[in-house]
Amino acid sequence: MIINRDYYLQKLINAKHNGMIKVITGLRRSGKSFLLFELFNKHLTDIGVDSAHIIKFAFDSQDYLDLIGEDLLELNLKKRKVDPVKFNNYIKSKIIDNKTYYILLDEIQLLDSFETVLNGYLRKSNLDVYVTGSNAKFLSKDVITEFRGRGWQIHVNPLSFKEYFEAFGKSKEEAYNEYAVYGGLPQVYEFSSDADKVKYLNSIFEETYLKDIIERNKVVNTNELGELLDFLASSIGSLTNPTKLANTFASVKHVKIHPDTIRKYIEYFADSFLVSTPKRYDINGKGYINSPLKYYFSDMGLRNARLNFRELELPRLMENIVYNELVMRGYNVDVGVVELYEQNGKGKSVLKKTEVDFVCNQSDKRYYIQVSYALDSEEKIAQEQKSLLHINDAFKKIIIVKDSMKPHYNQYGVYIIGLYDFLLNMNSLDF
Repeated sequence: MIINRDYYLQKLINAKHNGMIKVITGLRRSGKSFLLFELFNKHLTDIGVDSAHIIKFAFDSQDYLDLIGEDLLELNLKKRKVDPVKFNNYIKSKIIDNKTYYILLDEIQLLDSFETVLNGYLRKSNLDVYVTGSNAKFLSKDVITEFRGRGWQIHVNPLSFKEYFEAFGKSKEEAYNEYAVYGGLPQVYEFSSDADKVKYLNSIFEETYLKDIIERNKVVNTNELGELLDFLASSIGSLTNPTKLANTFASVKHVKIHPDTIRKYIEYFADSFLVSTPKRYDINGKGYINSPLKYYFSDMGLRNARLNFRELELPRLMENIVYNELVMRGYNVDVGVVELYEQNGKGKSVLKKTEVDFVCNQSDKRYYIQVSYALDSEEKIAQEQKSLLHINDAFKKIIIVKDSMKPHYNQYGVYIIGLYDFLLNMNSLDF
């Protein structure tokens, strides 16, 4: 089944001929190659671009490597990358006139000296270049810096709930229940049985994501790395920090691991787009708080697979899904902190810190969002909106609730919207 990624395709279309290298990043198996080689390639042919002016090359494919006399097995055995001279000679042989050529390159990090190669293309006025890669540190940091403002990043996420829902035509409830368990990696849904989906997710986690992180970063203590992933997967949406995690290792696993090592491992997960770490922001104090932090998984299927589908706490899954949706929509997402005074049992005012699940910024827009699995009592409503009502500005305060209900403002000016209305409308927060 072809799943149209119209949101990302439009980003590529908008970026055409902008004089920059279009760097498409994202989690492995999230659909970057399909977006570039199939959907964007089709767009080019549909608008009349001659196929001879679309040059495609996948650096992890033997079929393409044969074109330049490279061997995938030999590259792996010798732990080397593709020869840039051979590749450049191939590209030169394809450019025979002054018309625009679209160069589509998949897994560019497998090409040796790729920064230098791509910088050379920037000097050719008739080349429009698009590349994909799977490592954040390798691409979105190093490459964009190397291009000095001439790299244009487009980040591709796994399927959003809206993309999944529209592709498979199930009821909203049935679609969400499946999406919350198996996530949004497109290939998952080529399997019809639950058992095969589980088998696929378990397999790619070990053989693709974890293996890739270990090999790329030369990790020696692989057991500790895996156990740290387990801890993070079990505690999505909970505050923690490397010191706390080190103490957990010592008390639960009887293993000593330094907080700096844990911090480094978490960076590896983030660099592979597996885990995301929003910052904490003191809303009224207008400053960032370094620790503790929350961690979210970029795909729920991978998170659940890591825990063998044992810990399917619906409120936590919902919070993670909302976070991923906000990030996909292009918001800068922080976790909010609000300080307020409350009476203790002895009648004294005590300063307390309360949380706002997400503070979302985009241009001149800001939203404060709480995520609630249910608002089934006045006490629950008061609990969820307490921190929102103590924010000293006029930006929109929102509660996203799992229950289906008509979006509305309550008597306190808080906008309440059901989860499906939020997920299925890209502009749902603007009403």
